[in-house]
Amino acid sequence: MNSIEQIINEEIRVVENGSITTPAGFFAGGLHCGIKRKKLDLGWLYSVVPATAACVYTTNQFQAPPLIVTKEGIEKSQKIQGVIVNSGIANACTGNQGLSNAYEMRKLFAEQMNIQEYLVAVSSTGVIGEQLPMEKIKSGISEIGDIQRQNDPSEFEKAILTTDTFSKHVCVQLQIDGKTVTIGGTAKGSGMIHPNMATMLGFITTDAVVKEADLQIALKQVVDKTFNMITVDGDTSTNDMVLLLANQQANHQELSILHPQWQLFMEGLEMVCRSLAKQIAKDGEGATKLIEVQVQGASSCEDAKKVAKSIIGSNLVKTAVFGEDPNWGRIIAAIGYSGAQLNPEHLKVRLGPFTVIEKGLPFPFSEAEAKHYLQQNEVIQIFADLYCGGGKATAWGCDLTYDYVKINASYRT
Repeated sequence: MNSIEQIINEEIRVVENGSITTPAGFFAGGLHCGIKRKKLDLGWLYSVVPATAACVYTTNQFQAPPLIVTKEGIEKSQKIQGVIVNSGIANACTGNQGLSNAYEMRKLFAEQMNIQEYLVAVSSTGVIGEQLPMEKIKSGISEIGDIQRQNDPSEFEKAILTTDTFSKHVCVQLQIDGKTVTIGGTAKGSGMIHPNMATMLGFITTDAVVKEADLQIALKQVVDKTFNMITVDGDTSTNDMVLLLANQQANHQELSILHPQWQLFMEGLEMVCRSLAKQIAKDGEGATKLIEVQVQGASSCEDAKKVAKSIIGSNLVKTAVFGEDPNWGRIIAAIGYSGAQLNPEHLKVRLGPFTVIEKGLPFPFSEAEAKHYLQQNEVIQIFADLYCGGGKATAWGCDLTYDYVKINASYRT
């Protein structure tokens, strides 16, 4: 578990060094097939039985062929048994040839694993507008042999990365009907990150037994509170999704919204997704600090989300944090244009431990101490209380640095 995650339920145990293959019946690995010059660029995930599948996709209208293929498979049976992922090339805006290549990836992996084609999910990430080198991918897939002997989730985590600076993973365990249930997850994402999915891929596995329709409901609800509450640069990408697989190996009674421990399962799933979301935000391209915005007292949770997203998405706020400048005026401006209902005369804002606005007016604080807070902490917290109701929300992002420009100015070179 990343150090920025907090345990909120004593019934949920963090599995140190856990991964997406800690849940029973899952195997994963990665290899270098030649899309990238040296780094791992082809990853695979496999369940010993077809797993109940739920998925949430990018809202970008230019959805890449891998998403189309994956959607089609899940809609056919609500099951997925294998996942094949490449990094380096996104296979987006590639027309009929790109779609054909995505189907070919699915077919090749299905044949290698001896499973039905529709049970394979396909995912790609990287440069937009380039065709996949299918001979290299075909060769790479052919190297996948004994899945149990080749099992190495850390290689899967590395194979899905693009501009990320570190792998992202988390794993928790809880008890359902007296049985141990494990939820593991990994994700990639560093730039082109914005709420409503982003340039990120998330893969979550669990050995829980979950009703199909309720698994999709659970994922959608949790994604709205976690992955859809992060931003790095305001760009929403073409390829991104969160895929949740439940393969029923824990052998407890079927979970549904009517099960007495449904909420415990939801809290475990949310803990995994929240940790991954925060790790992505922390790893924003060129970032030096994670920013967490907590909003309360909004007229509704939707209004609270608007305010939190507005603050975390403000380039002026992000650059002020990078410059270690306690310029609260930028926070006020972002709240004001958020579109949320508010009364400026009631607003309270804190930057870390320092109240900077009280009842809508400047509140005396030490600029030097506030600057020291920004200098000495890797996690910067901003609190806003609107005093309009009971709505609350939390969002995560990062500072905007010189290195962000350098990374993205030379992304293809």
